[in-house]
Amino acid sequence: MGELVGFLVFLAFGGTVLTKSVRIVTQGNEALVERLGRYSGRKLSPGLNFTVPFLDRIAYQQTIRERVIDIPPQQCITRDNVSISVDAVVYWRIMDLEKAYYKVENLQAAMVNLVLTQIRSEMGKLELDETFTARSEINELLLRELDISTDPWGVKVTRVELRDIVPSKAVQDSMELQMSAERRKRAAILTSEGERESAVNSARGSAEARVLEAEARQKAAILEAEAQQKAIVLRAQAERQEQVLRAQATAEALQVIASTLKNDPNAREALQFLMTQNYIDMGSKIGTSGSSKVMFMDPRSIPATVEGMRSIIGDQGTDEQRMF
Repeated sequence: MGELVGFLVFLAFGGTVLTKSVRIVTQGNEALVERLGRYSGRKLSPGLNFTVPFLDRIAYQQTIRERVIDIPPQQCITRDNVSISVDAVVYWRIMDLEKAYYKVENLQAAMVNLVLTQIRSEMGKLELDETFTARSEINELLLRELDISTDPWGVKVTRVELRDIVPSKAVQDSMELQMSAERRKRAAILTSEGERESAVNSARGSAEARVLEAEARQKAAILEAEAQQKAIVLRAQAERQEQVLRAQATAEALQVIASTLKNDPNAREALQFLMTQNYIDMGSKIGTSGSSKVMFMDPRSIPATVEGMRSIIGDQGTDEQRMF
């Protein structure tokens, strides 16, 4: 009976020892092992690990994955004495678990205080307007400073982002007034520029219209002169052709008369009679016209005129007889 109890006690003790010697570390974590209260330089990697019972203990176990620290809003004073509220997020990871545990106490609190101090320091170097326009530069500067400061702790800061930069209420009201004034100024400038451009366009359009009108008048005058010149040429050609045709008609008429006088002896007296009749008719027409006039005609001159015409016709007949 005593042997059975001793065996059971041995089994219980052995199970306890075995349980304490087996350590399982999850993926993404590491653990530091201390032996008799002193760091033995041993780290437990993810998976199944064994330690010496009652001598070894896991002093610190932490993830080595990247983590995020949310920095609460912090009041800062800029270089131009403006109060602003700034918050940020910091991405970091443990690179050396031994330094992170033994070089600093409460690593995360130390990092938060360090980030707040760095933010106040950097914001104090800038004016209010620069804090809004140089956010990327501020993030890079904070990242570089925090990475250097946390290196002794075995920590790597991978990214720093400022989220909100909020001025005080009084500053916001002043900024709103300034922006309203800027908008009104821009609107006035744009309006004046639009009016000036409209006036310039109107003047340019009027000048171009006058130029086009002058060119049109010049072209019209040229075309009109050319048309008049062509009309004069055509009129001269028509008159010349008319004279030529009239001369040809007269020549043909004379030939007809000459031929008639040659072939018919009585035609000469008939022609003399017609010419005398036309002479008398001309005087009658002059006398019956509407305008006032005085015409002197000597009746005794009519026979002389007829004789003169007869002599002319006789001469023409003689000439024509000579021609024929």
